[in-house]
Amino acid sequence: MVVEWWSIIPFALLLAAIAILPLVPATEHVWERNTTKLTVALVLALPVAAWFVLAGHGTEIAHALVEYVQFITLLLALFVVSGGIFLLGDIRATPRNNTLFLAVGAVLASFIGTTGAAMLLIRPLLNTNRERAHRIHTVVFTILIVANCGGLLTPLGDPPLFLGFLRGVPFTWTLSLFPEWLFVNGLLLLTYYALDRREYARETPEALAWDASAQRPLGIAGGLNFAFFALIIVAVAFVPSVDLHAIDAGHAAWTAWVPWRELMFLTAAALSFVLGDSDVRFRLNQFTWGPIGEVAALFVGIFVTMVPALIYLAQVAPSLPLNRVTFFVFSGGLSAVLDNAPTYATFFEMAAQLPGEPRVADVPEAYLVAISLGAVLCGAITYIGNGPNFMTKSVADAAGVRMPSFAGYVRWTFVFLVPTLTALVCLFIAEGLVWRIVGVVLTLALVARAVWVARSHQPPEAVASPQP
Repeated sequence: MVVEWWSIIPFALLLAAIAILPLVPATEHVWERNTTKLTVALVLALPVAAWFVLAGHGTEIAHALVEYVQFITLLLALFVVSGGIFLLGDIRATPRNNTLFLAVGAVLASFIGTTGAAMLLIRPLLNTNRERAHRIHTVVFTILIVANCGGLLTPLGDPPLFLGFLRGVPFTWTLSLFPEWLFVNGLLLLTYYALDRREYARETPEALAWDASAQRPLGIAGGLNFAFFALIIVAVAFVPSVDLHAIDAGHAAWTAWVPWRELMFLTAAALSFVLGDSDVRFRLNQFTWGPIGEVAALFVGIFVTMVPALIYLAQVAPSLPLNRVTFFVFSGGLSAVLDNAPTYATFFEMAAQLPGEPRVADVPEAYLVAISLGAVLCGAITYIGNGPNFMTKSVADAAGVRMPSFAGYVRWTFVFLVPTLTALVCLFIAEGLVWRIVGVVLTLALVARAVWVARSHQPPEAVASPQP
């Protein structure tokens, strides 16, 4: 099916609604309702679906809806299971402790997935920082590090890498991306530490005293839910879902029609909800269905209106200037506004048609590196680039943290994430000595900025106890 440029208008309108309606006084409070979000999503998605069905291409919409169900059931399972786990006790919400929290999340993300790590850690992180007034930057960097950049090392970490695994990329190949993982997450953690030191210095003496007095030994409540986490991870790694290729080819057995993986997700969620401690879930975690409802409402529209956008991308792709840098830029830039998994798949298939050695899964390895880095890391640039972004924002909103708007969050990422990724491209992807020098200079500038921010603010003790 051939589509024109105007076919992406519904997708663009949905992005505009997400970005603008929360900022307009007349629509701000109406937009807070998930029913409003669902209405807007369906108003834009249903005409697209009807157009494809009437044109004889309903298969594309069916595939999009199957992928949506796969996406939302995974998020639902992780949301429910993580909601049954609570970090007992309290540690001081110091810059060092918060940075260690995020560093642990960066490691966990590659082994339990960015969604699992984000949902597991966001509530304990919010609980630890509840005495502090300045918390927005902590949630933003949780999205950047735990919900995205940390998930680069294994196919379990992020959906694009799992798609690569299904297409023949060896399970351990992504471990070769460790230098890039360390570079990006190390710079982001250093930047976060500097920002948190600045924000910590702005806290009132009363807030810091409350935080210090609230210290309790750490422990875990709801540990049974880790077994359900394990069940979800096993399902992601080893259990098949609906086999769309076999169905499309017309030789599918009845087993190909059964969403085995998603049934395991729902089983894990149901067991967690029924067998887990309701006191932990509802009193300690203050669990509500609002965050997952918001994601479900918006992403049904995103998945459907994204169909013509992806088809249009495939049409214009042959005319794009493709090399290492542009593979990163195109796959990354589009992963920021489209779901990063189908974007990865599109560029993966394109790269497979190009020459180059050595090859991994019949794709030139240099291009595969660029596509993998772009899809995973740039999914953090907007709230909709990766599933756990919006989920983490919604959990923080429900906890009373007034998160940035869509455009406000993008400003954060262009100040802190995009320069880091630019340095990554210069050092690890672009070829030539000049690019290496630019990368080194930019990296040193980012480190210098972090050091300046960290050292240019007095520690709270000095602020609280001025010299006579």
